[in-house]
Amino acid sequence: MSFADFTKIVVPIDFSDPSLDALRRALELCGDASKLHVVHVLPQLHPMEPGVVWSEQSDAERESKAEAAVAKRLEEPGFSGAHTHAGIGDPGHGIVEIADEIGADLIIIASHGYTGLKHLFLGSVAERVVRHAHCPVLVMRS
Repeated sequence: MSFADFTKIVVPIDFSDPSLDALRRALELCGDASKLHVVHVLPQLHPMEPGVVWSEQSDAERESKAEAAVAKRLEEPGFSGAHTHAGIGDPGHGIVEIADEIGADLIIIASHGYTGLKHLFLGSVAERVVRHAHCPVLVMRS
């Protein structure tokens, strides 16, 4: 089986260099941007955040802006036809939920490679995705 056999590939991005490198690599591997489903999951806002307290921004507005930011990033040559998705919640679980919803064949995710205390405090989105995904996951180290 080659990467060309996958029809729905989820590629989560957080706009960091490693995640954008994973996105470019995913396009190289599959050769067709229409197979890519680029995902960005925003964290849930704390109830005492000013935007929540004063009702300045709803979750729907945040999702819409995130999806627009992903779409803007995909204006780069070669990404025409890629699909965009945005969600709100725990990024690891949100990525898996979106992959489940679309029936993804593969998830390609970047790992920042944190170890020690940094890993303990920041957690690992890639690790949660690997543990909970229903499909194969390719973790790309930076």
